[in-house]
Amino acid sequence: MERLDYLDWPFFEPRHGELARELDAWAAAHLDGAHRHDVDSACRGLVKRLGQAGWLRHAVGGAAHGGVRDSIDTRAICLIRETLGRHAGLADFAFAMQGLGSGAISLFGTDEQKAAYLPRVARGEAIAAFALSEPQAGSDVAAMQCAARRDGDDWVLDGEKTWISNGGIADFYVVFARTGDGGGEGGRGAKGISAFIVDADAPGLRIAERIDVIAPHPLARLSFEGCRVPAARLVGEEGQGFKIAMATLDVFRTSVAAAALGFARRALDEALAHVRARPMFGKTLADFQLTQAKLAQMATDIDASALLTYRAAWMRDQGRKVTKEAAMAKLTATESAQCVIDAAVQLFGGQGVQSGRMVESLYREIRALRIYEGASEVQLLIVARELLAAQKEK
Repeated sequence: MERLDYLDWPFFEPRHGELARELDAWAAAHLDGAHRHDVDSACRGLVKRLGQAGWLRHAVGGAAHGGVRDSIDTRAICLIRETLGRHAGLADFAFAMQGLGSGAISLFGTDEQKAAYLPRVARGEAIAAFALSEPQAGSDVAAMQCAARRDGDDWVLDGEKTWISNGGIADFYVVFARTGDGGGEGGRGAKGISAFIVDADAPGLRIAERIDVIAPHPLARLSFEGCRVPAARLVGEEGQGFKIAMATLDVFRTSVAAAALGFARRALDEALAHVRARPMFGKTLADFQLTQAKLAQMATDIDASALLTYRAAWMRDQGRKVTKEAAMAKLTATESAQCVIDAAVQLFGGQGVQSGRMVESLYREIRALRIYEGASEVQLLIVARELLAAQKEK
């Protein structure tokens, strides 16, 4: 199949090609990109289906706890997100949030924590969520105000989290809260943050607000008021939360680029089919050089993004640091996908902005990817910081 030729690139092993082709066939038979009015129910159903089919096993680390391998295979989760993104944006979201929401447990959890949560995540029986952002602390994690204090055998959480994916439908949240003085301005900073597993039914946890966005996904603002969490639900060590959050994001940031690739590839497929069939001035739209130039730019942007994405994924699977490479991939793939999808909408003309059309849905889906897990401007800062640090070491 021509559109899967990139699976022959040297970044991949034969098992990766088998995985992508098997998932592509499964997704074609079991998924559709239709708009759903009951997004909560749709997400729950997708998590269940992805779990029953075995795809969520790739989102968790540890073969003893339901994962495919002892560590998360970055190339595998990227190929899964790209493939799901090409078929149905909500399915990509469902898969990604299971991985991100449980990622801290996969990477830093105790054996007891892993046994209690990861098998259920892998089977699609428990929905996970990652609760980091706050009303005044998005990209600036060190400005976090949600606090946790020790009280006997419990931790007590007070504060808010917002823009939390799966908020309102999750069975548990990995919540980051300040447990000490991080040494920053006003006693704030990155070093005083810890991570906790908070079950959705924990006393003192409340869904304060459901948030509607242009591409419907379950999102919410969470409120913690004297929320008691057993001490055994602390993930990693006290004060390790910033490290845990960044390590989790490092695994899944490259996969955001892969999701953008999936959206962009679907947009190009839709555009190619449309311009070949659309009559225009006695020809087809595909016969015009302006159309051909646009298609060529779309295809080139996609390949450039794919090369950066799978370079970063391959490097991480080799155990190498990928902070700069993941930022480059996320930046390029999401920005390029926005341009590719916009071009597809333009080629469709009026049909491109008609509600329910695939390219219109992709146009709404892609916009958030340029913001979440580090906005494009933050990725630029990361790349520059890494370049300057490397130059300083010479």
